[in-house]
Amino acid sequence: MRYEVYCDESCLEAIFDKNAHKYAAIGGIWLPKDMRDEIKTCIKEIKSKYSVMGELKWNKVTPKYLDMYKEIIDVFFNKYNIRFRTIIVESQVINNERYNQSCGELGFYKFYYQLLNKWLYPSKEYDIFLDYKVNGYRQRLHELHRILNNATMAKISNLQALPSHESLLIQMADILTGVVSAKFNGEVTSEAKLALIKYVESYLGHEIKETGPKENKMNIFNINLQRGW
Repeated sequence: MRYEVYCDESCLEAIFDKNAHKYAAIGGIWLPKDMRDEIKTCIKEIKSKYSVMGELKWNKVTPKYLDMYKEIIDVFFNKYNIRFRTIIVESQVINNERYNQSCGELGFYKFYYQLLNKWLYPSKEYDIFLDYKVNGYRQRLHELHRILNNATMAKISNLQALPSHESLLIQMADILTGVVSAKFNGEVTSEAKLALIKYVESYLGHEIKETGPKENKMNIFNINLQRGW
């Protein structure tokens, strides 16, 4: 079976600046390729219902559109074969100088490797889509693609970046990653965003927190950098 993965990040500044946020988060939506159009149709119908034309983003959650974002969360939790994984990175223990050749960008893509690697199953084929960024080193995606193919028994047929406004599933990843990041950072004061966090927790049956490796629906991996890479 062929799968697709759509990824985005939240509080990314924490990887480069320890004072920006306590945690950075990188997250991705996993789904069978043949479900893509069904999920996109669901999201388009929700946007049309609320007369929203622009991009869906965690940073755009407001009281006016809270119900719309709750319906996006409903789509995720009610479609049993969509899964989400996020990696949480504590900024204070990142050591780019020691482990990343003093390059935060290199560290960022190493964290992407950690996000993806354990959820790429042998004998399965994947297309992976990251939110578009301008990289200082132009071969970052090519190298991530090569390393993942060498490190796993899965087949990564395609790894590319897309502008988030062109991908409804990257937008869904943005929302879920933003929810998790906000919970861990504890910086949010917006009543609408706090309500959306609580809404996700109502599905989980507990507060958003680090999960065990066998959690398949909403997996949260708080990486331990004390031992280096």
